[in-house]
Amino acid sequence: MADDGRLFDAAATEAVLSGRRGQRDLLRFLTCGSVDDGKSTLIGRILYDSNLIFEDQLKTLERDSKARGNAGGALDLSLLVDGLQAEREQGITIDVAWRYFTTDRRKFIVADTPGHEQYTRNMATGASNAELAVLLVDARQGVLVQTRRHATIARLMGLRHVVLAINKMDLVAYDRDVFDAIRADFGAFAAAIGLPEPVCIPVSALMGDNVVNPSAATPWYDGPALLPYLETVEVAPESPDAAFRFPVQWVNRPNLDFRGYCGTVASGTVRPGDRVVIEPSGRETTVARIVDFNGDRAQAAAGESVTLTLADAVDVARGDLIVPAGDRPQVADQMAAHLIWMAEEPLLPERGYLMKIGHTTVPVQVTEIKHRLDVNTQNKLAAKRLELNEVAFCNLSLGRPVPFDPYEDNRATGGFILIDRTTNHTVGCGMIAFGLRRAGNIHWQALEVDKAARAHQKHQKPGVLWFTGLSGAGKSTVANLVEKRLMALGHHSYLLDGDNVRHGLNRDLGFTPEDRVENIRRVAEVSRLFVDAGLIVLVSFISPYRAERRLAREKVADGEFLEVFVDAPLAVCEDRDPKGLYRKARAGEIKNFTGIDSAYEPPEAPELHLRTDQASPDDLAEEVIQALRARGLLRG
Repeated sequence: MADDGRLFDAAATEAVLSGRRGQRDLLRFLTCGSVDDGKSTLIGRILYDSNLIFEDQLKTLERDSKARGNAGGALDLSLLVDGLQAEREQGITIDVAWRYFTTDRRKFIVADTPGHEQYTRNMATGASNAELAVLLVDARQGVLVQTRRHATIARLMGLRHVVLAINKMDLVAYDRDVFDAIRADFGAFAAAIGLPEPVCIPVSALMGDNVVNPSAATPWYDGPALLPYLETVEVAPESPDAAFRFPVQWVNRPNLDFRGYCGTVASGTVRPGDRVVIEPSGRETTVARIVDFNGDRAQAAAGESVTLTLADAVDVARGDLIVPAGDRPQVADQMAAHLIWMAEEPLLPERGYLMKIGHTTVPVQVTEIKHRLDVNTQNKLAAKRLELNEVAFCNLSLGRPVPFDPYEDNRATGGFILIDRTTNHTVGCGMIAFGLRRAGNIHWQALEVDKAARAHQKHQKPGVLWFTGLSGAGKSTVANLVEKRLMALGHHSYLLDGDNVRHGLNRDLGFTPEDRVENIRRVAEVSRLFVDAGLIVLVSFISPYRAERRLAREKVADGEFLEVFVDAPLAVCEDRDPKGLYRKARAGEIKNFTGIDSAYEPPEAPELHLRTDQASPDDLAEEVIQALRARGLLRG
């Protein structure tokens, strides 16, 4: 993954290839399609027939083809690309395989992407920085669901060119009717989704037909072979009118006399003397110098890595965007975007994630799934969650405003990835459609009485005691005793109990994972308001998910949140069963019951760990009071 939040950045590779091969232009493309359509074999055939394989590679290929190839002892060209041991053993592509090669007419960077549905996220990785997609179809199978899914992603990713390579024509006796039927089927689908009209080529990657050279086996086809087409297709250069965008990657301060801002020009051109604005702060200044390894430059254009110095001492940090004063991007903390979900765990609205856009990372929540897209029919379907590989149109709420352009205007500043806050895994990628205008109608109202004043009036420090644990563990019992002691000590508190809140504020919520996330989000917001009021708020909720407890913690300041894990073995909780819920859950009368058919994620590092099977509620309540005193939340 590129440092700037894009899934792949070939700028450095382009520079290397330019130096080695002169000034030939570069085409970045990917191969995609359903499983076993022959993507790896196709790339291998291009390299083999173009004499781009070194002698030692050929000897290794011959040895591996005999040992584990799938070509009956002949050269298995797919092994040139499938590099992982698991790929070679199974005869499939799992990871994205990047290959770089050069012909007499053009340089190429190709991403061979896997066809299996569970690896669709890798296809999106390959498409994120490609200009052309070679979409393979098995002539025996025709257009499949995965074909349509990859075509949909290619359209969302803004690819300008699509080649439909109808492969394995040798297995259908090079039948023109088969070719025409598949071409018509896919052409109708491409038109329906707004994909550029595809160029259709009948090929046999195994036999080499129409891959590098025209084939006598298809006399009815008078178009180009695949490689000649790739060598001559016009890749539209960036418009000279494209707005200048410079994401700051690093603030360079080697000594007291120099401060520069390093990065790669995402689009447009910049020259010394240009008036620019630093987003999102809005501060205006002038570009003083443009510097690279060789010294000062007269200008810098898209794809070039440079350092800018500014005429004024304005505050610029990593993640900021330097833009023209007269052509600024949008800045918003709410936006609508197309989203491709890439994780096994589903996306749940209101759950907290991280968005990486450019070089900046901000907290984000998907506030609403407007619709999920059926990749077969393109119908817009209602959805409360997103599963692996699903595509949707969503509303997002960010932790702070960020600058951006709509993705269709600028892929570099309109694309982003979502990151799981616990595992740090990339779980989704998105393309911003537009900012939500309603976000500009809401402003913070300045209040003269603040949290510090309210707390001072009450002679206490506010905070949240978040009691979490299984049903029957004793959360409400201990929390109730703690609040009684707080009142006896003269402190101001309020107890939010899970069952009580569901009678009012959360009466519209059930117990699905989506509803549980929203349940805790609302309570976390209420807790934050109570803390702002200067209160000590006790929250007694099962709150089964770590992500939502973390979200609740981040709503308040450091030191104001104590996670209290009220712990008892499941067998003990079932034996207590004060409300008869476990019995009903075991009988199947209650669905999504935590501990039975819904998971509970215990705290990993709670401030307090109370074992209710080993101590009395009174003793545990006193332990909480002492912990509050030790942290300075109580007086005396």
